[in-house]
Amino acid sequence: MKGIKKSLTEEYLYLDFSHQTEGCIFPLHTSVALFLLSYCDCKIFKVCLVLTGESTDVLLLKNVLSQDMEVQIISRQELPPIVQNCRLPAVVERPDNFCRAGLAVVLRHVIQKAYEADPSKKEILELLGFKKTCLKACAEVSQWTRLCELTIPLAIENFLKESSGQRPPIPAEILQLEKKLGEPVRVHNDDKLRRQKLKQQKAARAGPSLAKEKANGKETFHGQETPEELDPSAKSLELKVAFSKLTVQEEPATTNREPAHIRKAKASDLPPLEHVFAEGLYFTLTDIVLLPCIHHFLLIISKELTEKLVEFPLLVAWYRRIQEVPRVKTAASQCGIHFFHLPELMTTSNEQHPSFNEAPGVEEQNDPSFIGGPRPTMTKLMEKGIEVMFSPHPCPTWTLDWDSLPAAVSPKEGKMSSDRALRKQQQLNNLVYVVTNQAKPGDKIVDFCSGGGHVGIVLAHLLPWCQVTLIENKELSLIRAKKRSDELGLSNIWFIQANMEYFTGMFNIGVALHACGVATDMVIEHCIKTRASFVSCPCCYGFIQNTSKFNFPKSEQFKKTLSYKEHMILCRFADQTAVQLPPQRRLIGKQCMCLVDLDRARAAEERGYSVQVISMEPESCSPKNNMIVGVPI
Repeated sequence: MKGIKKSLTEEYLYLDFSHQTEGCIFPLHTSVALFLLSYCDCKIFKVCLVLTGESTDVLLLKNVLSQDMEVQIISRQELPPIVQNCRLPAVVERPDNFCRAGLAVVLRHVIQKAYEADPSKKEILELLGFKKTCLKACAEVSQWTRLCELTIPLAIENFLKESSGQRPPIPAEILQLEKKLGEPVRVHNDDKLRRQKLKQQKAARAGPSLAKEKANGKETFHGQETPEELDPSAKSLELKVAFSKLTVQEEPATTNREPAHIRKAKASDLPPLEHVFAEGLYFTLTDIVLLPCIHHFLLIISKELTEKLVEFPLLVAWYRRIQEVPRVKTAASQCGIHFFHLPELMTTSNEQHPSFNEAPGVEEQNDPSFIGGPRPTMTKLMEKGIEVMFSPHPCPTWTLDWDSLPAAVSPKEGKMSSDRALRKQQQLNNLVYVVTNQAKPGDKIVDFCSGGGHVGIVLAHLLPWCQVTLIENKELSLIRAKKRSDELGLSNIWFIQANMEYFTGMFNIGVALHACGVATDMVIEHCIKTRASFVSCPCCYGFIQNTSKFNFPKSEQFKKTLSYKEHMILCRFADQTAVQLPPQRRLIGKQCMCLVDLDRARAAEERGYSVQVISMEPESCSPKNNMIVGVPI
């Protein structure tokens, strides 16, 4: 068929299966993935349902899934080794050394492959949203991705378990979603749309008087006319824009300029845009993810907690609206989701939901003892015996013989300038020396935040007796790394596109070169939980902030001395080490870097590690030239 491309590589999609309730497959991540496959009419993946320890009613699957959807039932022991190191869902390309794991990563990949198989289905690619960024930011740093990908599905599963025989509390995540749906929508062309909405509202106000004049002129309307035709405001601008895109219609071209009073209206006087779908005006992957979750939540509420339904007018409106999207009802029914009728909401609740802070870790507003700038903070630490101090470099002059190595090993293969490639080689000399002196035959080494694989590929080439795994969230970077690995013929290397949370394998050494902000802390935490050694070179100190997992300062020693605000002063100034800055300012930046990393080191020492903070050699290899080396005691 014209426009259809055959997939060049065979791909397997692995999904957990525990049970099915009300015709829906659990866990909800699996239900979401099956719904997307059905919506995209995507049959290029071999789908395997992996039985969990609690798996039951396998035979009932035939009654849940459409006959068009072919699935294979396997045990966890039958998973490829690379997948056994990941949380599902996961997609693997044969020959089983490239894996994509995690809900958002897998769903985005399914959309891309479905579009590549049939480029005429442009509406499928539209699921990725503006600039194809929908759910692209990893859950560790994006609260929105975390809410949709992790916390809402888990909260709904727990809610369903607790709802049998009792009245469980409404999940806080659902209250948060209802609140988000009530916030004004921000889109790339919102000024233009808000002016159109203002024009529409003014026309609607003028409508009744115009209708009255027509009635006086004995002009009548036919019974078939819709409310939208009688009242221009009945169908909102947002709905028109959203559904014109869904039906692949061009939005009406406005050849005439807007009236002067519309053009000159202040931005503060323009009406806000309201949500049509979860992320704003357009139907995206987020709506696909939320549908199975919200469907089951509303099903329980309508059956057992009917009085609570009035508290969720926006969720109810979203649930009704999503059924109007072409193919959604058919796709949902094929994977066991059957829409039901919700009663009309007669009133709205006055109950105030708890507010949810989008920036966790906000520090006290008024601290009378706080003095700005890095010097007072460093003085405060010195008074408690905490000073800038680096451990000696174990071998400052050691270097790899880059000229004798295959070209694909060198960072020059990463299409960078010769100066930058030289600095990258110098950075690698430092990390590789430490790792190669720790590694033993049979060790498993993980290169976290691997990017294009500069560290991992060198280690896999130098340590053929070790298994090296590259973990990276950005697909294109990992594909470039795999291409270099294939050129070298490496057989001891795996590639996993995933957020760190989805990697569950055991390993001996974790390494990270320039993991950004709190990513360094996530790498160290992952290593500590596995009792693995770590070699980490931090970056982007200015992006450090409290998250759902980390609070700063981290160590007890620093907590007793510094407030969060004072620690953030150190982090912000630690980023001021660029070569173009004055020497004295760079020196202060370097000292702040050391103190931030000493806090990380002390926190790891409190958990049974021997840790050193070392300055890489030569220091000119990077403005971010610290290296934190930790070994379990």
